[in-house]
Amino acid sequence: MGDGPLADAYDAGVRAAASPVDAATGAALRFLTAAIGARSVVEIGTGCGTSGIWLLRGMVPEGILTTVDVNAAYQDYARSAFSRAGFGAGRARLIRGTALEVLPRLTDGGYDMVSVDADQASYPAYLEEALRLLRRGGVVVFNNVLTGPAEPDSPLRVPDPAETAVREVMQRMREDEAFIPLLVPVGEGLLAAIRP
Repeated sequence: MGDGPLADAYDAGVRAAASPVDAATGAALRFLTAAIGARSVVEIGTGCGTSGIWLLRGMVPEGILTTVDVNAAYQDYARSAFSRAGFGAGRARLIRGTALEVLPRLTDGGYDMVSVDADQASYPAYLEEALRLLRRGGVVVFNNVLTGPAEPDSPLRVPDPAETAVREVMQRMREDEAFIPLLVPVGEGLLAAIRP
């Protein structure tokens, strides 16, 4: 991770089983936010702040990250991680609650990016919310899309709900003209799509 705040957030995430993003995934998130000049980003799944630091580092200096998680302890740690990384209190808005309760209260078309790293079984519902939240030209990113088992489906192995949900999102992005998708083979796989 290379620097203190990121390394500390990564270690805290590992200890707390909050699945922090690796450096390659974080760098891709930073690149994407910088490439679109992101001013307003929604993150689903705060964890201990690792991905939030990467997102904030790519955003414009006055950009605001809105990050949602059900775990108060994770958010408390993330708040202090953001501060240690040099981001003032006004740069991140941490909201505790389930994403599917919080997202409907956010502004339609008000965000440059929606970054999703949470309950995979809910990925299709998060995609619907992202479509509503994103401005034209905005980007949605799903983490951990290549984590399924190596063996194919068969009568003896049926995909679990998380696998099915990830496949549904991937198929929708591939077939729906509402997206310009890209699968980025870093970490456990990032699926990014522009809303044209």
